Amino acid sequence: MEEKNTITVKDEKGNKVVCDILFTFENDETGKSYIVYTDNTKDSKGKTQVYASIYDPKDKEMKLTPIETEKEWKVIETILKTLQEEVVKNGE
Repeated sequence: MEEKNTITVKDEKGNKVVCDILFTFENDETGKSYIVYTDNTKDSKGKTQVYASIYDPKDKEMKLTPIETEKEWKVIETILKTLQEEVVKNGE
């Protein structure tokens, strides 16, 4: 069985939640590294909840920092949209 890449985060109530890492990337423009992950819960429309944060890949504790700018969110949304289109295109 293949081991999934996961991280443990705290939810708004302070509970630990194990999340699947979808992907990570570095943005040359901002010089920051980003992580996109999910706890596999669904929103009210039945879509899987996806989260993103800034992280330092050299930090063994994997501390996550909130994304604060609209520009950074746009980059992440564009990547997610492209990935979703690829999945649909490939019939997965």
